[in-house]
Amino acid sequence: MEFCFLRCLLVVALTARTLGDDGQVTFVSELSSKPAQKLSKYGWYGNVRLQRFHIPEETAIARWLFSVTKGHNFNCGQHNVTIHIRWGAPPVINPIGSAFPNATLWSPCQSLILPVTSHSSTTFNLSNPAPGEWYVAAHLPEDDGRIEQKGFPSCSYFFQPQLSIRRAVDTPILQQGKFLQQTADPDRPARLKLYVPEFASSLFVSVADCSTGEGVDGANCSLVLRLGSASLQHGPVTVNCSGISCSAALSNPPWHTWLRVVVESSQDNRTVSFSIVSNYTVGCKPKSVGLAADDDINKLRGNSSYTNSSAGNSSVVEDAVAFGNRSSLLPPLLASACIWSIPVLYEEVDVLSLRFNPVNGPNVSVTNTHPTMLTYPLHTQATGGTLNLQLTLNTTNATVGNSSRVVACLSPWAPVLELNHSQPCRTALFGGYGVEVNVSVPKAVVRLPFPQSTTWYLTLQLTCNSSECGNTSLVSVVPEVFISACVEDCGTYGECRLLRSYSYLYAACVCKAGRSGWGCTDDSTAQSYRRQLTATLLLTLSNLFFLPAIVVAIKRYYITEASVYLFTMFFSTFYHACDQPGIAVLCIMDYDTLQYCDFLGSVCSIWVTILCMARIRDAFKYTLFMLGALLIAMSMQLDRKGLWNLLGPVLCAILFMVAAWVYQGVRRRHCYPPSWKRWAFYLIPGAICALIGVCLYIFAETEDNYYYTHSLWHILVASCVVFLLPPKEKNREAFGWTRGWSWSWSWSWRPRVCGYTLCQSSKEELYTVT
Repeated sequence: MEFCFLRCLLVVALTARTLGDDGQVTFVSELSSKPAQKLSKYGWYGNVRLQRFHIPEETAIARWLFSVTKGHNFNCGQHNVTIHIRWGAPPVINPIGSAFPNATLWSPCQSLILPVTSHSSTTFNLSNPAPGEWYVAAHLPEDDGRIEQKGFPSCSYFFQPQLSIRRAVDTPILQQGKFLQQTADPDRPARLKLYVPEFASSLFVSVADCSTGEGVDGANCSLVLRLGSASLQHGPVTVNCSGISCSAALSNPPWHTWLRVVVESSQDNRTVSFSIVSNYTVGCKPKSVGLAADDDINKLRGNSSYTNSSAGNSSVVEDAVAFGNRSSLLPPLLASACIWSIPVLYEEVDVLSLRFNPVNGPNVSVTNTHPTMLTYPLHTQATGGTLNLQLTLNTTNATVGNSSRVVACLSPWAPVLELNHSQPCRTALFGGYGVEVNVSVPKAVVRLPFPQSTTWYLTLQLTCNSSECGNTSLVSVVPEVFISACVEDCGTYGECRLLRSYSYLYAACVCKAGRSGWGCTDDSTAQSYRRQLTATLLLTLSNLFFLPAIVVAIKRYYITEASVYLFTMFFSTFYHACDQPGIAVLCIMDYDTLQYCDFLGSVCSIWVTILCMARIRDAFKYTLFMLGALLIAMSMQLDRKGLWNLLGPVLCAILFMVAAWVYQGVRRRHCYPPSWKRWAFYLIPGAICALIGVCLYIFAETEDNYYYTHSLWHILVASCVVFLLPPKEKNREAFGWTRGWSWSWSWSWRPRVCGYTLCQSSKEELYTVT
């Protein structure tokens, strides 16, 4: 699939001076290209063309080139292509402005509008982009509801993104507490990086001894200090420095990651030299944040009172059991603790289905003296689903005051360790999602579609008045965190579908019965139950118009044709009963089987009808019946919705019929069929019904009028069979058995024998008006 994927490395040395000289770095360039994909009009997330790019560490600038090309030469007008860009996870978009499900949180991503006529392109530049996976999604405007038949030429647009990056390969590392001498030019900033360990509560970066080397003017360096990367939703922290020194401080910096530091000079044609240093502080660090080597996972999950035998190596599980059992060790433990970290078990349940469980049981103890922290790592494979958080306050073991509540904060990259009114649920560079539970609202739910690929932290703390905290210094909360494919499995009126962009999997809801939204909960355009029932009845009962065709076929002794019509009527009825959106649905067997049989029966009905009109000998006719049915079945298996699966058999059958009629006309030396009444009252009305039905099927069907137009298609096709089916062949006995046999109600027969063979009349077959 990735035959157009190109990744080349262009190494370009830029003023190659080592770190020991003046701190300047060497840059290299890389180019990534994705194959062109056909765009679709937006109806649901499956119409979006999603591409994934990887931006490595220390990238200085990223430049996307988006190209859109029209696929055909005829005039299609101008369309706007919408492009969405997001870091860490696919973009959560809402082009049609539908309502999101309750408790679903999302933030808009960067969007671009590209007008397209024949060929258009645009670029998007981003300085100091965040490293990791970047996702680009593109689509055409909202779908107008018109059903386009596969195989007809239509306006098509192809979208191709390309990414070129420029990254440093020898970025200086800023060590803890060590000054580093650097220089910065207006067009060549100083680039550094530093590592932030876990449990760092604050980070300080200071610039000192700034000098331009030009006397007194060097007292004002005019530097710009930037910490962090650009992720479109959140930018780096920027500090404008004046004088010879300045500093930047980050509270709750991202843990266990490399942080980018960029120092720029705003003075024209001046090189600024300076010293830079970094320091971080650890305000709170638990004694142990994981499991000991001899901890048994089964005992931990069973909420056992297992304790570590080594008194000097106490684990968090020990603390958790002590809190849960309210043992005598509780007062000194509470007095000395500053954070309580609970180990979490990570379980892969299914595709895009993960579950996190606290190892010491579902109940987590929360106190008012210090926060309780749980850690949830999300890998790239989990970002295509929905992150669900459910908090339930357990009030059975403790009496909680009316003003007491448990405050929780779910944040990426780093936890928020101070949960109070003055401290919002936000870290230094990223925003979090706050929620609380109390006596009146003991349960809270948060849903995050397409969560970012990082480590998420949940911190909980009890807040209460001084008079109430004495009685409720410890409460129990049940945090449920899991990844599901879709929001609430898309509800009653939706279906959760798994989508794929090369090796990346993600899920989205396709809605039915006029519902819309991320979880199919927006009922602003929903179909009522009465309309759903009407649509089901029209599409199913309209197939009863095949009954006259079956009766006429049996009366004229076309038993094979009648059996095909009966097969078509049966499977078309139950296919449309199963295909309906909403709740007015009846499926007697697998949906795919019903659809296949409906499509097969429809084409075979047209095939046998036209061959029957050709009036060819039975041996040839039934051979063509069987051979055509086998070929039609094969083509339906290959592509049952292809237009030529219908037009191919129809054109072939018409070709056989015209050839047979021309042969009969030349042989008789007059028009065939010879009766003008047959043409005026049967053939022409039947052809008009068939032509109108085909035009409705191909050109007039939309999502809104489907059950009207398609029901009319059933009626017209069944009616044209009644008109076009030829009259009974002369000398054909009941049920179409071989001529020469006699059938009577006494269940006896007497063959007329001419020598050793059965006799058959050689009279010419003519059309007559019946």
